[in-house]
Amino acid sequence: MMKIFALAAATAALLAANAASADPIEGIWQTQPDNGFFARVSITPCAKAFCGTIAKTYRDDKEVSSPNIGRQILIDMVPDGNGGYQGRLWRPSNNKVYIGKARLSGNSMSLSGCVAGGLLCKSQTWSRVK
Repeated sequence: MMKIFALAAATAALLAANAASADPIEGIWQTQPDNGFFARVSITPCAKAFCGTIAKTYRDDKEVSSPNIGRQILIDMVPDGNGGYQGRLWRPSNNKVYIGKARLSGNSMSLSGCVAGGLLCKSQTWSRVK
């Protein structure tokens, strides 16, 4: 009985340590509307970076089915050492991948995606859901 209790306590401590060490970018984020649609994106570690996968899609606050569910929208985002992240961003409305940057501020994340060496950029602000 004592061994089971010790094992349970050790497991709980390990889970708490892992939760406490989560990167600030990890979680569920809601995109800004784009062409009337928005999404909930799950950001998790992927290799040595972070990736965001579309978990749900919405139109006018109603959940809708989309072929984009399960697709990566944040691709290989790595911390830049200054509180931001760099990688690639996919924009579903035009099916283009951009050089991307993200910066967190509390429960808000500013993202920008650029092409043509940074000459043409689009920006969005996402909100943390969970």
